[in-house]
Amino acid sequence: MTNQPIVIDDSYTGQVSPNSAPQRRTVDGAVITKMSVGPMDNNTYLVVCSTTGKSLLIDAANEAEKIIALIEQEAPVFDSIVTTHQHGDHWLALQDVHAATKVPTAAHPLDAEVLPVTPDILLEDGDKVTVGNLSLDVIHLSGHTPGSIALALIEPGGQVHLFTGDSLFPGGVGKTADPEKFTSLLDDVENKLFGRYDDATVVYPGHGKDTTLGAERPHLAEWRERGW
Repeated sequence: MTNQPIVIDDSYTGQVSPNSAPQRRTVDGAVITKMSVGPMDNNTYLVVCSTTGKSLLIDAANEAEKIIALIEQEAPVFDSIVTTHQHGDHWLALQDVHAATKVPTAAHPLDAEVLPVTPDILLEDGDKVTVGNLSLDVIHLSGHTPGSIALALIEPGGQVHLFTGDSLFPGGVGKTADPEKFTSLLDDVENKLFGRYDDATVVYPGHGKDTTLGAERPHLAEWRERGW
């Protein structure tokens, strides 16, 4: 008996749920598949290099069998797993997915210690993650957790795709424990994301729907005023 193939929705809207089909977006040089898993509606992202078939999973968040099935179906050459930060809802499936695939895992050193799989690769601000012909910039955003990171995939034409974990969502930055951490996170997000990338940049958060930097930029002052 063979498993039923996963139905992928190619009419990409960026809004998925645990009960909906994963959505696939084809961009210049890459295919991005977004799937929601688990009771906390966590997003997991599979990024595949169109030329080589090599692929990267961002956050093995939950429902390991579902993630493994997606990898087996959509990732010709599965290459690595990056965890955006240390919170358990973003790595509940990591141990099982790693056991099934045996690929290297990566995370920022400040969040690495609590992960169930010791990262093979420690990612610092300014590093690059290579997936076939793709290169994703690593951006350290301190505040939601000490070692939260975002990954920026830049198409040859300049379009940016930004995977932000729980550091940036539609409507604001991620939750922080105190005013100091909130200021740290908003400063990093403002300087390293809004200060670096243009309004067309697509934001792929750790939960919920996508947004763009252009949609969120007018509200930065409101977020700072609102506080943590």
